[in-house]
Amino acid sequence: MKPAEYLQSSYYEHWLHAFETLLTEKGVISAAELQGTAKPTPPTQPVTVLTPDIVDAVVLGGASSRAKEDVPGQFQVGDRVRTKCLNPTNHTRLPRYARGKVGTIVIAHGAFATPDTMAHGLGEQPQQVYAVRFSAEELWGVRRPDSVCIDLWDNYLEAV
Repeated sequence: MKPAEYLQSSYYEHWLHAFETLLTEKGVISAAELQGTAKPTPPTQPVTVLTPDIVDAVVLGGASSRAKEDVPGQFQVGDRVRTKCLNPTNHTRLPRYARGKVGTIVIAHGAFATPDTMAHGLGEQPQQVYAVRFSAEELWGVRRPDSVCIDLWDNYLEAV
């Protein structure tokens, strides 16, 4: 999504754009089919379909992106960290308002697949994930007792 379009669209339009992009990239639908200028054709690769007989198992069992192997992390609970000032052109789970900010690791969740790489077909590339607490003052310059906790991957963080 172009930056100007992203800034002028809603959260749900972002999701719709991402879904449409994924469907076209995976060959499930063509751009012409999506625009309604071509009749639907069979997908170029098999499509997994959620059928009524497996709904309960999927909903109740869920799907975890926890890594199968343990990957060592760079940080521990209590460590102060700074988020990197990343400006990727692709997917990231590091909110812009938290870039370059200092916080404290409050939970080490374990190793999980990296959504940035998964979104672009580059594999799981597992990393440690941490809950990092940021004060309202650090994030927005507002003196309040509030804080925000964000789950962040190792490669988003650096030691303070």
